[in-house]
Amino acid sequence: QVQLVESGGGLVQAGGSLRLSCTASGHSFGSYFMGWFRQAPGKEREFVTGIRWGGGDTFYSDSVKGRFTISRDFAKNTLYLQMNSLKPDDTAVYYCARRRPGPLYYSVSDSRGYDYWGQGTQVTVSS
Repeated sequence: QVQLVESGGGLVQAGGSLRLSCTASGHSFGSYFMGWFRQAPGKEREFVTGIRWGGGDTFYSDSVKGRFTISRDFAKNTLYLQMNSLKPDDTAVYYCARRRPGPLYYSVSDSRGYDYWGQGTQVTVSS
């Protein structure tokens, strides 16, 4: 049973920083592609960033490029999201997710291509 557990969310003032973590149990990230998504109230879930676990290739949405950094720790089997220069628009529930293995029709930013999701962690940025 694959379980992804996010942590690190909280309340922060605009301009502040947070680091989110995503730890996997029952699963090794191996060669999977892992992503971070977020969902704000009344909005659709959107892609934030992703990383190819083995090669380290990274992808970022335009809205977070230059402010957020995705990384991974092989030994701890943990995925991270460092968020700097946070804005009120970054307020959302943040989810980590594992992309389905093998070639896919969906792009890395399409949530339909992901098969396992964490429960989410709330990030609130006050102005």
